[in-house]
Amino acid sequence: MALITTGNGLIRDLEKFGSVGVYVPLEGGFEGRYQRRLRTAGYVTLHITARGLGDLAAYLTGVHGVRPPHLGKKSTGSGAAVGYTYYLPPLVNYHLEQLPPKSKGLVLWMIEGHILSDQEVEFLTTLPSLEPRVKVVVERGGDRAFRWQPLKDTFSASYQAV
Repeated sequence: MALITTGNGLIRDLEKFGSVGVYVPLEGGFEGRYQRRLRTAGYVTLHITARGLGDLAAYLTGVHGVRPPHLGKKSTGSGAAVGYTYYLPPLVNYHLEQLPPKSKGLVLWMIEGHILSDQEVEFLTTLPSLEPRVKVVVERGGDRAFRWQPLKDTFSASYQAV
């Protein structure tokens, strides 16, 4: 990799495929350069982790309920107030509403994507077709150099055979 990278190849492939899987060096630093290039190209980046998301479709595109951990304490309320559920807005839709007027769109950059199941990765590959202003970058693993490929090509071999 060159000392100064323009990121044009990643941006071009991201616009072409809608979602890419990236393999980054484990010492880090390269993904920040590419995120900066995406912001310079007119995209807004949203950096999240794949751990603890639960149902991706509900978390990213639908209103979803969240129950805080009880931490061993009992609620002092009675009746219906015993189980508290907080409802959060859809993450992607909320950020799309807040985009600047001249923005090209939203890039959802997801780290620790190696823990996602093939069904969850499949949803992330179809998300740009559901909402064209959304592009998806998922870190699928480590490598010696920063490289990427279409996200649909990162499925496991057993899932592709089906």
